[in-house]
Amino acid sequence: MENEFDFFPVINVNEIPYGERIFIDLDDEPVVIFRVSDKFYAISDRCSHDDGPLGDGELEGCEVICPRHGARFDIRTGEVKSMPAIEDINWYPTRVVGDMLEIGVRR
Repeated sequence: MENEFDFFPVINVNEIPYGERIFIDLDDEPVVIFRVSDKFYAISDRCSHDDGPLGDGELEGCEVICPRHGARFDIRTGEVKSMPAIEDINWYPTRVVGDMLEIGVRR
């Protein structure tokens, strides 16, 4: 799977506290990166229902809840889990190299 992506360094993993998230722009796409325990998950920061910001939503387990209309998305895959959204959102693989978090972009 990793050979399908080009990975780019984003941030030192020590700069993202456990249970927190950061926001970045990746090729003009807003992206939110969540740290859940020792794992990092990256998804689009744009709800597929109305293009509203998603990353400020509450995190329940591995699902983020859109703060505007309550749609839910799996942060591990970008898969939509509840309406009003019906389309998945972009998901980006992550990996840690040394102390650096890298995010993958499909080639």
